[in-house]
Amino acid sequence: MTYRMSVAAGLMAAALAAGACSREGRVEQRDSAVTRDADRAAQLQKQRDEELSKIDARVAKLERDYDERRAIRPSGTSGTTVVRDEVKSDVADVKKAVANLRTTTPENWWERHVSALKKAFGDVEADVKRVAGTRMPPPSKDARLTDASGEPVSTAPFTSSRDKFVADMRARVKAMNAALDGVKARGPRKTALDDLHARVDKLGEDIDRLASASAEDWWDLSKARVGSRRASGGPKSRCRRPVLLLVT
Repeated sequence: MTYRMSVAAGLMAAALAAGACSREGRVEQRDSAVTRDADRAAQLQKQRDEELSKIDARVAKLERDYDERRAIRPSGTSGTTVVRDEVKSDVADVKKAVANLRTTTPENWWERHVSALKKAFGDVEADVKRVAGTRMPPPSKDARLTDASGEPVSTAPFTSSRDKFVADMRARVKAMNAALDGVKARGPRKTALDDLHARVDKLGEDIDRLASASAEDWWDLSKARVGSRRASGGPKSRCRRPVLLLVT
């Protein structure tokens, strides 16, 4: 009896020890995973900080270049004044965009991205309506929204919102191109028309890029938005792209 009890006690102790080792192993694995995630997050944040520092340096250089050119060029002509005002506005837009990028997070990036793209679309559409007059057709909307491959939009939280937004913006790009295709122009007006076509095409490229993006791409998309802020700029921009110097 005593022998059997000793054997049973030994087996129980061994089982308890094995269970403790198993629990300790799981805890160690979990702690290791948490450490890896924390290290990865810290590394990504460091990379973002370094990229922001480079952008800050380029913004400062852009301001210095602007100040130097303003100092050496006379301001007697209205054309020179207009250009200077546009460049000054561009520099202010860049600084505002960089400040916005600095406070962009995984939680607020999508709302900001959508808002920025809608504003860019609104600016270009205003110019298209001005050039095309009343010939701009309303965007056609399919009853069944599809993604880039023609499949129905996803019901996942981010991809659903992304796919619907992409479908809506593609309809607007299509409508703008249709309106511009109906405009006949020659000489300088043809050049302006081509510039406007290029701005519409740029918006289409941005939307195509967004169509295959995931939520994890938030920083790259946000940074690229700063870099192309004036690529589809306002009515007088003529596709000047000073901000493209900021992000490489």
